[in-house]
Amino acid sequence: AVAVEVKRRGEIDGVEQLTRYLERLDRDGTLKPVRGVFAAQEIKPQARVLAESRGIVCVTLDYDALRGIESDHLRLF
Repeated sequence: AVAVEVKRRGEIDGVEQLTRYLERLDRDGTLKPVRGVFAAQEIKPQARVLAESRGIVCVTLDYDALRGIESDHLRLF
């Protein structure tokens, strides 16, 4: 099972919240093992270090791309 915490700005409180979710979900034997993914538009360095030290994967999101909004920046592909 995978637990995902999605935030605009990834800070330590979001990592703490995800950690609590993981601990609760891990108590359920049918879900073990539960992996954590911390996803945000911007992740603070301290939050990234804390998450990774707890085995949580960090992912940076592009909200505009998720919404299907085209960027004004030129790109090769």
